[in-house]
Amino acid sequence: MPELPEVETVRRGLRKLVQGSRITEVEIMYPKMIEGDSREFATTLRGKVLEDVDRRGKFLLLRFSDGWTVVSHLRMEGKYFVEKKGAPIRKHTHVIFNLDDGRQLRYNDVRKFGRMRLIKTGSETQLPSLKKLGPEPVAADFKVAAFYQGLQKKKKAIKPALLDQNLVTGLGNIYVDEVLWMSKIHPQTPCNHLTQADVQILHDNIIQELARAVEAGGTTIRSYTDAFQNEGGFQFELQAYQKTGQPCPRCQTPIERIVVGQRGTHFCPNCQQVK
Repeated sequence: MPELPEVETVRRGLRKLVQGSRITEVEIMYPKMIEGDSREFATTLRGKVLEDVDRRGKFLLLRFSDGWTVVSHLRMEGKYFVEKKGAPIRKHTHVIFNLDDGRQLRYNDVRKFGRMRLIKTGSETQLPSLKKLGPEPVAADFKVAAFYQGLQKKKKAIKPALLDQNLVTGLGNIYVDEVLWMSKIHPQTPCNHLTQADVQILHDNIIQELARAVEAGGTTIRSYTDAFQNEGGFQFELQAYQKTGQPCPRCQTPIERIVVGQRGTHFCPNCQQVK
């Protein structure tokens, strides 16, 4: 599933490729991809200009003229790319935005899990899926004191707590495994067992690791590509995720895999011990 670095990379690519383009027609081959009335979705966007592309957590926010926004979640394998009109349509292409310069912005999704919703700009904060999101993982928004207080109120394991998007947004399975390894925190450690020193280190590693992953263009494990159809490069920097049996880069103990919160989880049993 694309996590914050991958979605941010897609956002930057879309800005370069299609910002300022006018929609002439929207073709929807799989109506269930659209939350709400798919015909209204297509009709409303006809003639609108894509003015900007924003992001909140793992959600893309496509900003159109006349105060309309498409909230798009890529889910497991959704991806956007641009083709010339008339180019062969790839299998699993479900939505096509025809542009006024003869190009097409195409949405492709092998598993059909991705979703789009058309709303009035500014109302996105009232959507349940966005309303619950915690701060963005940047120093200006993500404060260590509030993070520590939030963790102290939770008895659940730290890994699922980071995955639920309430304490901080944007982390998925890959980057949670990585930041917990970096911070020497076992993924099953109860949140309220973490000390202020633990939380400070975790907080700083979350900010730094996600920033590094964004600069590398994200992580490609299976099928992720950006809007230019390029793979990410951060998979070569991973230290724990999917490294089962390989030596820990710190202590050489073999990395182990367990299941935490129904998610495959990778950690070092020597460096990361339950508190």
